[in-house]
Amino acid sequence: MLELSSVVDVYGALKASLTGVDGRVSEQAGSGGGLVVAVESQGVGSLIAGLVAGETLQLDDQGVSLTLTRDVQGGRMRVTWADGPTYEESIPVPKGAKPLASSSAPAKTSAPVVPSPVTSTEPLFLPDASSRVDDLVQALHDTSTPLYVTRSGVFRNGQFGAGEALQAIIPPVSPTALGAASFRTAHNVQAAYVSGAMAGGIGSAEIVIAMGNAGLLGFYGAGGLPLEAAEKDVIRIKEALGDKPAGFNLLHNPVEPKVERATVDMFLKYGCRYVSASAFMTLTPAIVLYRLTGIHTSASGQIVCPNRVFAKVSRAEVAEPFMRPPPEKIVASLVSDGLLTAEQAELAKSVPMAEDVTAEADSGGHTDRRPLVVLLPTLQRLRDRVMAEEGYSARGITIRVGAAGGVGDPASAYGALAMGADYLLTGSINQSSVEAGTSDLAKQMIAQAGMADVATGPAPDMFEMGAHVQVLSRGSMYAQRASRLHDLYKRYPSMDDIPTKDREKIEKTFFKRTFADVWEGTREYWAGRDPAEVERAEKDPRHKMALTFRWYLGMTSRWARMGDSDRKRDFQIWCGPSMGLFNDWVRGTWLEPLEARKVVDIANAIMHGAAAVRRVELARAAGVVVPTSADHPAPFKF
Repeated sequence: MLELSSVVDVYGALKASLTGVDGRVSEQAGSGGGLVVAVESQGVGSLIAGLVAGETLQLDDQGVSLTLTRDVQGGRMRVTWADGPTYEESIPVPKGAKPLASSSAPAKTSAPVVPSPVTSTEPLFLPDASSRVDDLVQALHDTSTPLYVTRSGVFRNGQFGAGEALQAIIPPVSPTALGAASFRTAHNVQAAYVSGAMAGGIGSAEIVIAMGNAGLLGFYGAGGLPLEAAEKDVIRIKEALGDKPAGFNLLHNPVEPKVERATVDMFLKYGCRYVSASAFMTLTPAIVLYRLTGIHTSASGQIVCPNRVFAKVSRAEVAEPFMRPPPEKIVASLVSDGLLTAEQAELAKSVPMAEDVTAEADSGGHTDRRPLVVLLPTLQRLRDRVMAEEGYSARGITIRVGAAGGVGDPASAYGALAMGADYLLTGSINQSSVEAGTSDLAKQMIAQAGMADVATGPAPDMFEMGAHVQVLSRGSMYAQRASRLHDLYKRYPSMDDIPTKDREKIEKTFFKRTFADVWEGTREYWAGRDPAEVERAEKDPRHKMALTFRWYLGMTSRWARMGDSDRKRDFQIWCGPSMGLFNDWVRGTWLEPLEARKVVDIANAIMHGAAAVRRVELARAAGVVVPTSADHPAPFKF
């Protein structure tokens, strides 16, 4: 008897249905996307051998249905394409074929065991001459139509059972099937594609709402915004999307841990179920509290964590704590404070801090500028080791590793997916979208960027620590000017010790006001936000200098978002090299004008293009000579 769970695993079907001799029907769902290739490489002998006379097995996948019926002599196969022909043929039971049953079913691993092919002879295929492919590149980029490869060419239609040897079938590749199926299932989204949080509200409510309405996950850029402003957008997003996917950014704030905690309290208040944890160097009580609030056991005994964390990391030592259960010391302090129960603390020992860990490579904003081809496999191996050590699989827990940084066209997107990325996260390229929460002037500057038009400068929120952000350098002097301020901060104990020449240049060119005027405004700001900062500055001239310089760093991003043309040379625009890659890809196409760059259209164009590149790779693997122009599909218009 066939084991349906093994059938869908090995044959990559969306659904398997077995109708017994008594008419009873058994069904099993699968991940889908692999049926055509599996049948081509493995045949169906092991399936026919597993049926008894009178039984029928039906395998369904995207756009195709395969029906096998067993009789006394052998069996029959019927294949029906949603947009193509239906054909039938007799299938003898090959000698020595073993049924794909529970006794021989392969273990569920990342690389399922593949049965030996039934026969070494190629199936026969009679091409429909009128369906011959003349433009191979266009045909491969049409990801919804299967292609049939014979010695006489490539065809869209034909009939099995006669004609010439069929060398390969290039199956349809759905953009929505790329990446991990578990990602789409866990988050109830249409595709394994995420628009990342861009601080200061650049990852706007409009982006999150547009993505959510399209069945995609977007993150709101709450970092760096006043809590009151962020709260208004959180309310608006929740009202607009309801239970649809919506994410919110939690930017680590080592200078003001109270702000980080207040942000978490706000997210919990409004039932925000997805948080992007970014710029974290270590776990904090705030992020642990968010993750564990509401943890409980379901009626079936499964541990349920309502709040999901997306950890954005660029180092293995930062990633590992997110993959492990929360630190017991932090959990114990939360229990002591009455924020968690003892029962919840016990459950916390069995779940990771984050089930989605994003490998952030050479990205805009906070970045270590790691190469994705090094970072991604490093974190994947770390994930595999941690999952084995923690025994997560036995509890139905999967840690996914996504890719971010440098994803700006279909080739880079497919490259990450081909390396095993479970999902993609984009950031820089969404800054030029219609919905992005920044000025038209900033968007115009971004749209002119090339891949090398980026530089690093001091991070406003971690100025004293020497952390850097990657920014747009074309048209802006932010990186150079902010670095000059940091050099002076390191060199001199106070503003009074800065040489007159340097001081005058900063006041005239950078600040456009005196040090005293800047400090007065800064002191007033901190007196309302955190008076302890003012008290410390009055005692520590170096801290006073840091706060004064941070005024400039903080204002530069605000000037960019507001489009202050007088301050264009100071704009701090977080940007990675993917922006230049994206601009190069869309040049001369419908997606080049800023008014055409809607965030969902960008997502769809990249994922459709990645599916097209996948088809190109399948064709080459089948021995088809494909022009190199096929590797870079133009943006598909939806």
